[in-house]
Amino acid sequence: MRDDAALVMFSGGQDSATCLAWALDRFAHVETLGFEYGQRHVVELACRDALRAGMASPHLGPDHMLAVPTLAVIGGSALTEDAAIAMREDGLPNTFVPGRNLVFFTLAAALAVRRGIRHIIGGMCETDYSGYPDCRDDTIKALQATINLGMNTRLVLHTPLMWLDKAATWRMAQALGGAPLVELIRVQSHSCYQGVRDVLHPWGHGCGECPACDLRARGWAAYAGG
Repeated sequence: MRDDAALVMFSGGQDSATCLAWALDRFAHVETLGFEYGQRHVVELACRDALRAGMASPHLGPDHMLAVPTLAVIGGSALTEDAAIAMREDGLPNTFVPGRNLVFFTLAAALAVRRGIRHIIGGMCETDYSGYPDCRDDTIKALQATINLGMNTRLVLHTPLMWLDKAATWRMAQALGGAPLVELIRVQSHSCYQGVRDVLHPWGHGCGECPACDLRARGWAAYAGG
């Protein structure tokens, strides 16, 4: 298993695009993995090619795509159903897709083992996030232990954005690739839960109203104003 190779869970959003740049700066071989799970903002997957092209490198290897339709079949999330975004009775936003990151990491680990890759990278963060329990550092640490026990491996799960807010994420992109990388991520990545890409704001495309757009806009304002 290659210790100089990484698999980036790459959705086409700001966070995963920054993680791809982070991985390319650190590993000799980097592959990407996307998931189609019936998300309303499936347009994010269409952004992946432009982002990969903009970060073209001898270190950038194949892209992979896995369909996980079961998450949409189970339902109950505003990300997989045409429902208004709101808070649930348990205090979590209804954009939470139960089990999503648990499934994603497990599938990514299976692919990494097949590809001989030791390092798996995700854009999870519990500093600026929507309260999703499967984005917490404790969850990722527990997943790493469980996956390695269950697969008899020594995989390493990396979350380079875990303790960064969105402004710091923009600053990381600037440190990694300067203004060209920041502009690539600003224009080509997608965060909006509504899947809106016909309006380009200073911080990127989006409806400007959903929680993802609000978080991204506030992060950009803090970054640009700093």
